Amino acid sequence: MASPIVKSIIQVYRKLGRASLKPSSSAAGSCSPCGKIVMVSQYYVPFPSTTSRYMTEIAEELAKDSKVIVISGAPGSASQVPLEPRKPEIIEIKSWWPGKGALVSRSFADMLFSIQALLAVLRHARSEDVLLTVTAPFTLPYAVALATRLRKSAAVLIMHDLYPDSLVMAGMLRASSLLTRSLRALNRLMFARLDGIIIIGRDMAPKLLAYPKVSAAKLSLIPNWASMAAGYREVSDNNPFRQRAGGQFIVAMSGNAGYTHDPLTVLEAARLLQDRKDIRFLLSGHGVGWSRIKEMHAASPCPNVSLVERVPDSELEDFLAAGDVWVVPYRKNNTGVSVPSRIYNIFAVGRPVIVCSERDAEAALLLEEEDIGWVTPPENPRALADAILLAASDAAQTTKKGRRAAEVASRYTANASLGAYRDLMERLLAHQRTRNRHSLEQIALRRPGS
Repeated sequence: MASPIVKSIIQVYRKLGRASLKPSSSAAGSCSPCGKIVMVSQYYVPFPSTTSRYMTEIAEELAKDSKVIVISGAPGSASQVPLEPRKPEIIEIKSWWPGKGALVSRSFADMLFSIQALLAVLRHARSEDVLLTVTAPFTLPYAVALATRLRKSAAVLIMHDLYPDSLVMAGMLRASSLLTRSLRALNRLMFARLDGIIIIGRDMAPKLLAYPKVSAAKLSLIPNWASMAAGYREVSDNNPFRQRAGGQFIVAMSGNAGYTHDPLTVLEAARLLQDRKDIRFLLSGHGVGWSRIKEMHAASPCPNVSLVERVPDSELEDFLAAGDVWVVPYRKNNTGVSVPSRIYNIFAVGRPVIVCSERDAEAALLLEEEDIGWVTPPENPRALADAILLAASDAAQTTKKGRRAAEVASRYTANASLGAYRDLMERLLAHQRTRNRHSLEQIALRRPGS
C-alpha cells in the first residue's frame, strides 16, 4: 500500500501547487515590508530533546531582528499573553506522542502533525515570508515545501537526518525498495522548491548534490554547537557518576539511541573487557536502543557496566566529565546520513571520543583531523574493545586528546552558528522583498491604462 500512497501524495503536491488557498484575515492584511520568519518544528522547549534546544535557540536569536512565528508540537510550548518583545510567538499544535518503539502509531502521529503543520503554515505564511523547518519528523519537510509552493514563500530546511537513507541505514527499508525510490522522488520535488538547505556535516553535501536542482549555492554548512562553555574539566574521583561506576578508567555513552545507532556494540565490548577490573562502563540514554540495553542487561548482568537513566540538564556537565573517554556508536553506512550533536558537549568538557563509523562520516573526519579520538568500524565490538584498551593503556595521551577536544569545541559556539542562521535569513527576507516588489511592478504594468 505504501507506494500508491506516495504516488497520491506526489499527485496532490502537483495539483495543489497550481492552486491558491485564501490566507486568514491576519495573513491577508496589509503586507509587512520586511516579512517574517515562520519556523515549523515538532520539537521545542520545554520538550526535553537536543532538537528542541537547538530550534529554540535559533528562533530566539532570529527574533532579535525579525518577527518570528514558531509552529510547534511540543506540549506546553505556546506563548503566554501578552507576548514578550523581541521574542518568538509560539503557536502550539496539539500533538499525539506515541512511544518511540511504537512504529506504526508513531508514523501516523508524524503524518498527522505534518498535516496540521501544513494547515497552520497556510494560515500564517505570506509571500514575503521565509519558512524554516527541520527533518523531524521526516514527513514535515514535504508539508512545508508544499505550503511554500502555495504561499510563494521562501523555504529553508535544516538537514539533521537524510531520508530515506537513514531508514535504509536502520534496516527499516531496503535500498532498492519501491518505497525508497518513491521517497527519493518526493525528495526531488521538495529539494527543487527549497531556497536553502542547511547541512550540519560536510559528508551530507555529496548525497544532496546528487539530486537534480540541488547546487552548492543552495547548501549552507552550519554545524551544531555545545550547550556549555568549552574548557577542560579535570577528572575527579569525587564525581558522583564516576563513583557509581567505580574503576580507574571510565568508558561512557549517552544520548539518543535511535534506529541509526548501535548501542549494543558498546554492551558487547563491555562483555569482552569484563575481566579488566580497572575499566568500567557508564551507560545512559533514551530511545529504542536504550530500552534494548536495559532488557539485555537485566537478563544477563555485566559486572563492569553501570546503567543511569537520562540525567537532567542541571547534572549534564558532571555526567560528561565522569568519563575518561566517550563512545558514539553508529550502524553501518552512516556517512552523510546523520551527525551526532552530542559530540560537541563531550568535546566542551575536554573528553576524547571513540566513534563507531565509516571514516568519511563527519564525526570521524573531525576526530582524525584534530587528533581528538579514535575511529573504529561500525557494528564491530572487538574493534571497539581494542580502541578502549588503547585509550586506557596511555592515560597521558588520552588526556592530551581531551584537552585538544576542549580547544576544538571553542570553535563550535552558539554565537558563530546562530550568526550564520541570522545572515542566511536576512538574505532570504531581502530576496523575498525584491521579488515581491518586482511582481507588483509587473502587475501594475499589465493593468489597463498603465
